[in-house]
Amino acid sequence: MKKLNLPFVKKRRVELKLTLANMADNFGFKSPSTYLKYENGDYAFRAEHLPLLAQLLKCNIEDLFFDNIIAKSATKNIGIRW
Repeated sequence: MKKLNLPFVKKRRVELKLTLANMADNFGFKSPSTYLKYENGDYAFRAEHLPLLAQLLKCNIEDLFFDNIIAKSATKNIGIRW
């Protein structure tokens, strides 16, 4: 299973000058802090969120995920086996 690249999501949002309030409004969340919980990984983005997230961040859905090769090499250094 691919893992969402949350640091990319935050970096891209900041690059595009989108505020937490902008993101919350687009997703229909009640407050910016709710969106922040998704971006921080406290809540998991659902599959139906991904097309809108990619649209807002002006990227492809695939760009939202870690590349498996990178993920494997990153975890190799901390002793996780695949």
